[in-house]
Amino acid sequence: MNKIRVAIVGYGNIGRYTLQAIEAAEDMECVGVVRRNGAENKPAELESYPVVKNISELKDVQVAVLATPTRKVKEYALQCLALGINTVDSFDIHTQVVELRRTLGAEAKKHGAVSIISAGWDPGSDSIVRTLVESLAPKGVSYTNFGPGRSMGHSVAVKAIEGVKDALSVTIPVGTGIHRRMVYVELEEGVDFKAVEAAIKADPYFVDDETHVQQVSCVDDLNDVGHGVNLVRKGVSGKTHNQLFEFNMKINNPALTGQVLVNVARASMRQQPGCYTMIEIPVIDMLPGDREEIIAHLV
Repeated sequence: MNKIRVAIVGYGNIGRYTLQAIEAAEDMECVGVVRRNGAENKPAELESYPVVKNISELKDVQVAVLATPTRKVKEYALQCLALGINTVDSFDIHTQVVELRRTLGAEAKKHGAVSIISAGWDPGSDSIVRTLVESLAPKGVSYTNFGPGRSMGHSVAVKAIEGVKDALSVTIPVGTGIHRRMVYVELEEGVDFKAVEAAIKADPYFVDDETHVQQVSCVDDLNDVGHGVNLVRKGVSGKTHNQLFEFNMKINNPALTGQVLVNVARASMRQQPGCYTMIEIPVIDMLPGDREEIIAHLV
């Protein structure tokens, strides 16, 4: 078997779990990791892998998993696509997905590559569930309730604010798709808490939700990467009312994100050049193995 040659760009929580998922996949191999500091302070688990500062330093990469902050995805994706390397990412600003799809789609087609965006669990696998239940009840209302748990995207956004040493954003579901954000910040010495609080509440990640910010002495004492989702749709099938669908999960957030990224890295090798979201990709393309054997097993 010719294994799919995958590089990981970024090596935080998602990058670490992505490596584990690649190592567990029979049809993939990790050919290197791109880190801002390169091989400096190289973690022990990367000892057998090339660690570089730029993906152009790695050879024969077929897919790049962008385990970077959401706001860096476009930059790194354009760089990789220009080299003819497929990209997958977990971009999670829902309102900007269509715009990113257009931009990366043009670049991917230009270089004969594939980009799969917003491939986490939400957006991502939850998007597939939402699409399925809406097809089963075309008229109706869907509610996606996240948490309680740590939001990686929101936490990273807070960490990027000047003066923030560390941050934890916890999502609390209020119900019917409404959420409260509990943000805990550890600040650099002498930083004005009120200024940081205002910056957080003005950020697009938080501006539409009830947000509470609290200063703490040590964020690490509070950190928990657990999360979850409860997705409900109540609607109409044909002309029949009162159809109710519910989907629940409790997860380790970065571990599931890493697994989804590996799944779509595999699927990227089976698509025509262009940019896709997960709801555009046949779910069977995310599984390893023979197509007919998968059908016999799952249908």
